[in-house]
Amino acid sequence: MTPCRRSIVLPILFTCVTGLGIARASAQPTGPLMVPPPGKAASERIPLLKDVDVIQKLGNQVPLDAPFVDENGKDVTLRDYFGKRPVVLALVYYECPMLCTQVLNGVFSTMSAMSFTAGSDFDLLVISFDPGETPALALQKKNAYFERYRRPGSESGMHFLTGRPDAIKQITDAVGFKYAYDPAIDQFAHPALLTVLTTGGQVSKYLYGIEFAPRDLRLALTEAGQGTVGTAVDQALLYCYHYDPETGKYGFVIMNVVRLGGILTVALLGFFIVRNVRGRS
Repeated sequence: MTPCRRSIVLPILFTCVTGLGIARASAQPTGPLMVPPPGKAASERIPLLKDVDVIQKLGNQVPLDAPFVDENGKDVTLRDYFGKRPVVLALVYYECPMLCTQVLNGVFSTMSAMSFTAGSDFDLLVISFDPGETPALALQKKNAYFERYRRPGSESGMHFLTGRPDAIKQITDAVGFKYAYDPAIDQFAHPALLTVLTTGGQVSKYLYGIEFAPRDLRLALTEAGQGTVGTAVDQALLYCYHYDPETGKYGFVIMNVVRLGGILTVALLGFFIVRNVRGRS
């Protein structure tokens, strides 16, 4: 048989054998269909992420005596940053490859868009929850963001801290910040948010995400400042906007506006009545 014929016959033989196999298979009685076992639901959470959450603790006191180290290597306690102004707390870690940087980018973009200034109206407190990070890393991170912000006097209102496990646990527990470490990739899984604290160190508001509306942060600071921050207009806006703990945002409250309009209408009517009565007398 020539090579040419062999190349033609082999496919034919394969087809015949295959067809024979199919015929035999079809001649056998069929059994139940083999259904693979069900896999994990798409909605099922990754085991590591079960430990990642935010447990709101509005009104809770942060541990003012918890010891940390600032970006210059100085020993400090949280008490050093409270008593004068409300505080914006960002829990991050400085070598985070993605999410923490986005959170810090978001807060500094918002700070740049507000008339409130760090160091005079509020303090920004950034704390690493990775006990392996150093003050040198904290200083590097602060310098990078100060180059973006650069408002007069703001450097004294921006604090980047590191700490030991006990102190980190105290502050994260106090604000309900739950995170987890994955040794396989040497990274942390954690939520993305800001916590706004009162001048005395109580949890006032949570703002979620990596972008924060300047209005939301301004109103949160006005409330947390307890009269020390914001104008009369800001206080009036708090009457029209209500904080929603579920979303971490301020929403427009139409009923309060209607009530305010009714009060103003009655006041104006009373003014004109009194004016007319005096004019006739």
